[in-house]
Amino acid sequence: MATIMPQGELLRRAVTWIDEQRQLTGKPVGALIDAAAMQFNLSPKDATFLSGFFKEREEPRP
Repeated sequence: MATIMPQGELLRRAVTWIDEQRQLTGKPVGALIDAAAMQFNLSPKDATFLSGFFKEREEPRP
């Protein structure tokens, strides 16, 4: 039986997982986003959000 999760919980778990995997493996963010989308059953819209989220975090701020 599937567990009901609050809206956005899978996305939060995916962000945490991606951060952990980046530190452990050093893999590129794009590859980790693809893996997270499969692992956490994210929609294409969620994967696009993750791409923008991590891109924004990596850009240097003036």
